[in-house]
Amino acid sequence: MERAVRASVAAGGGAGRKVAVAAVQFACTDVEAENVDTAERLIREAHKKGAKIVLVQELFEGHYFCQAQRLDFFQRAKPYKGNPTIIRMQQLAKELEVVIPVSFFEEANNAHYNSVAIIDADGTDLGLYRKSHIPDGPGYQEKFYFNPGDTGFKAFKTKYATIGVGICWDQWFPECARAMALQGAEILFYPTAIGSEPQDGNLDSREHWKRVMQGHAGANLVPLVASNRIGRETVETEHGKSSITFYGNSFIAGPTGEIVKLANDKDEEVLVAEFDLDEIKAIRHGWGIFRDRRPDLYKVLLTLDGEK
Repeated sequence: MERAVRASVAAGGGAGRKVAVAAVQFACTDVEAENVDTAERLIREAHKKGAKIVLVQELFEGHYFCQAQRLDFFQRAKPYKGNPTIIRMQQLAKELEVVIPVSFFEEANNAHYNSVAIIDADGTDLGLYRKSHIPDGPGYQEKFYFNPGDTGFKAFKTKYATIGVGICWDQWFPECARAMALQGAEILFYPTAIGSEPQDGNLDSREHWKRVMQGHAGANLVPLVASNRIGRETVETEHGKSSITFYGNSFIAGPTGEIVKLANDKDEEVLVAEFDLDEIKAIRHGWGIFRDRRPDLYKVLLTLDGEK
């Protein structure tokens, strides 16, 4: 049956509701204006290739500062409303008629969040998602900067599709993907910043990282787009210099989890793939994975230790 699903999706038969999506990846400098310019240039390139929804990597305005615990890095945060990068992306989205999830470091009074604003194809800001799962480990010390997100998982109805957006560490949790799919998300998007582990040069998570998200696509029968940065970034920390080499590998997966577009680990790239969302919807409904769910048996998921 899986082979039949692949063939049907690949054929794309009928008029359908076909939507091209894109993932871009690039190396960030630590100069905000340069990175926003690069993001715009790559979004324009994706648009020329036919993309209607374009994903840019997590916290793309600068270096991934969470390698350190530094008070001065809180100055990088900006309020959601009036944020100049979001406003610029709104203008770009309206000009090109594309949807752009915009990742940014949010300041909300005394709280701080790792957030994404969803910009529709007419430039309208559809709302905010705040990263729910916040990591804390060598090189990825996000709990120092970010409060746990309080928006809950969301599905956003854009001009071209209903989409769900998780942020980086969210990608390791199947509950996040399932929650968005249950709310009607037809495509999942994950802006990301992940690479080497400063404490262990032999640890390489890239294949694990891809397989987990491929599983989300396959388990929910929805396409999935992941955008990651590239390049080596060195940050001065309270204990000396720390470096991460980000491994790129941005990709687009189809609704059975198959990778249809894949970037490498070192080059700036723009990936574009088209999906027939009506056809995928029919297959998703026919497969029965939502029909046969048993949420009455899932109460254990509401616990931390597995005790009912």
